[in-house]
Amino acid sequence: QVQLVESGGGLVQKGGSLRLSCAASGRTISTYHMGWFRQAPGKERQFVAVIRRSGVTAFYAESVKGRFTISRDNDKNTVYLQMNSLKPEDTAVYYCALGKYYGLPSFSNQEYDYWGQGTQVTVSS
Repeated sequence: QVQLVESGGGLVQKGGSLRLSCAASGRTISTYHMGWFRQAPGKERQFVAVIRRSGVTAFYAESVKGRFTISRDNDKNTVYLQMNSLKPEDTAVYYCALGKYYGLPSFSNQEYDYWGQGTQVTVSS
Protein backbone atom coordinates (compact mmCIF):
# COMPACT_ATOMS: atom_id res chain seq x y z
CA GLN A 1 0.00 0.00 0.00
CA VAL A 2 1.18 3.50 -0.76
CA GLN A 3 0.37 6.75 1.00
CA LEU A 4 1.42 10.22 -0.05
CA VAL A 5 1.18 13.06 2.45
CA GLU A 6 1.78 16.67 1.43
CA SER A 7 2.78 19.38 3.85
CA GLY A 8 4.17 22.90 3.82
CA GLY A 9 1.25 24.84 2.40
CA GLY A 10 -0.07 28.03 3.90
CA LEU A 11 -0.81 31.70 3.40
CA VAL A 12 1.93 33.83 1.89
CA GLN A 13 2.25 37.32 0.46
CA LYS A 14 2.77 37.90 -3.23
CA GLY A 15 6.44 37.43 -4.01
CA GLY A 16 7.01 35.09 -1.10
CA SER A 17 8.20 31.50 -1.01
CA LEU A 18 7.00 28.15 0.23
CA ARG A 19 8.51 24.69 0.23
CA LEU A 20 6.12 21.78 -0.13
CA SER A 21 7.00 18.25 0.90
CA CYS A 22 5.47 14.94 -0.11
CA ALA A 23 6.34 12.05 2.17
CA ALA A 24 5.64 8.58 0.82
CA SER A 25 5.10 5.40 2.79
CA GLY A 26 4.18 1.85 1.92
CA ARG A 27 6.26 1.88 -1.24
CA THR A 28 9.69 3.09 -2.18
CA ILE A 29 9.40 5.83 -4.80
CA SER A 30 12.93 5.66 -6.13
CA THR A 31 11.88 3.83 -9.30
CA TYR A 32 8.88 6.06 -10.11
CA HIS A 33 8.44 9.42 -11.76
CA MET A 34 6.86 11.83 -9.28
CA GLY A 35 4.63 14.77 -10.13
CA TRP A 36 3.08 17.87 -8.60
CA PHE A 37 -0.34 19.11 -9.71
CA ARG A 38 -2.63 21.87 -8.52
CA GLN A 39 -6.33 22.55 -8.58
CA ALA A 40 -8.24 25.77 -7.98
CA PRO A 41 -11.99 25.83 -7.24
CA GLY A 42 -14.00 25.21 -10.38
CA LYS A 43 -10.90 24.36 -12.38
CA GLU A 44 -9.47 21.10 -13.59
CA ARG A 45 -6.39 19.66 -12.00
CA GLN A 46 -3.36 21.04 -13.80
CA PHE A 47 0.16 19.84 -14.24
CA VAL A 48 2.84 21.76 -12.36
CA ALA A 49 6.05 19.74 -12.43
CA VAL A 50 7.40 16.23 -12.76
CA ILE A 51 10.76 14.72 -11.90
CA ARG A 52 12.15 11.62 -13.48
CA ARG A 53 12.91 8.68 -11.24
CA SER A 54 16.62 9.32 -11.68
CA GLY A 55 16.19 12.80 -10.26
CA VAL A 56 18.26 14.21 -13.10
CA THR A 57 15.53 15.46 -15.45
CA ALA A 58 12.55 17.63 -14.55
CA PHE A 59 9.79 19.36 -16.54
CA TYR A 60 7.60 22.31 -15.61
CA ALA A 61 4.43 23.98 -16.70
CA GLU A 62 5.09 27.22 -18.56
CA SER A 63 3.34 29.22 -15.86
CA VAL A 64 5.79 28.15 -13.15
CA LYS A 65 8.99 27.65 -15.10
CA GLY A 66 11.83 29.63 -13.58
CA ARG A 67 10.01 30.06 -10.27
CA PHE A 68 9.39 26.50 -9.04
CA THR A 69 11.87 23.70 -8.53
CA ILE A 70 11.00 20.04 -8.02
CA SER A 71 13.46 17.75 -6.32
CA ARG A 72 13.56 14.38 -4.63
CA ASP A 73 15.42 12.63 -1.86
CA ASN A 74 15.00 8.93 -2.42
CA ASP A 75 16.78 8.10 0.83
CA LYS A 76 13.99 9.93 2.64
CA ASN A 77 11.30 8.73 0.23
CA THR A 78 10.26 12.35 -0.19
CA VAL A 79 9.59 14.77 -3.06
CA TYR A 80 9.77 18.54 -2.72
CA LEU A 81 8.44 21.57 -4.54
CA GLN A 82 10.25 24.83 -3.87
CA MET A 83 8.04 27.74 -4.89
CA ASN A 84 9.53 31.22 -5.23
CA SER A 85 8.15 34.54 -6.44
CA LEU A 86 4.63 33.36 -5.74
CA LYS A 87 1.71 35.02 -7.49
CA PRO A 88 -1.99 35.12 -6.59
CA GLU A 89 -2.58 32.93 -9.65
CA ASP A 90 -0.64 30.18 -7.86
CA THR A 91 -3.40 29.87 -5.26
CA ALA A 92 -4.67 26.29 -5.32
CA VAL A 93 -4.61 22.96 -3.58
CA TYR A 94 -1.34 21.26 -4.45
CA TYR A 95 -1.13 17.50 -4.85
CA CYS A 96 1.77 15.15 -5.28
CA ALA A 97 1.31 11.98 -7.29
CA LEU A 98 3.14 8.75 -7.98
CA GLY A 99 3.71 8.12 -11.65
CA LYS A 100 5.16 5.39 -13.79
CA TYR A 101 8.31 3.34 -13.49
CA TYR A 102 8.78 3.15 -17.25
CA GLY A 103 8.97 5.46 -20.21
CA LEU A 104 9.14 9.23 -20.06
CA PRO A 105 7.58 11.43 -17.38
CA SER A 106 3.99 12.44 -18.09
CA PHE A 107 2.29 15.84 -17.96
CA SER A 108 -1.17 14.25 -17.74
CA ASN A 109 -2.93 13.50 -14.47
CA GLN A 110 -4.36 10.41 -16.15
CA GLU A 111 -0.94 8.80 -15.94
CA TYR A 112 -0.76 9.01 -12.16
CA ASP A 113 -2.50 6.40 -10.04
CA TYR A 114 -1.77 7.51 -6.48
CA TRP A 115 -2.41 10.92 -4.99
CA GLY A 116 -1.91 12.70 -1.72
CA GLN A 117 -4.68 14.55 0.09
CA GLY A 118 -3.41 17.94 -1.01
CA THR A 119 -2.12 21.01 0.78
CA GLN A 120 -3.60 24.49 0.40
CA VAL A 121 -1.45 27.31 -0.92
CA THR A 122 -2.92 30.80 -0.78
CA VAL A 123 -1.07 33.81 -2.17
CA SER A 124 -2.40 37.24 -1.26
CA SER A 125 -1.89 40.38 -3.30
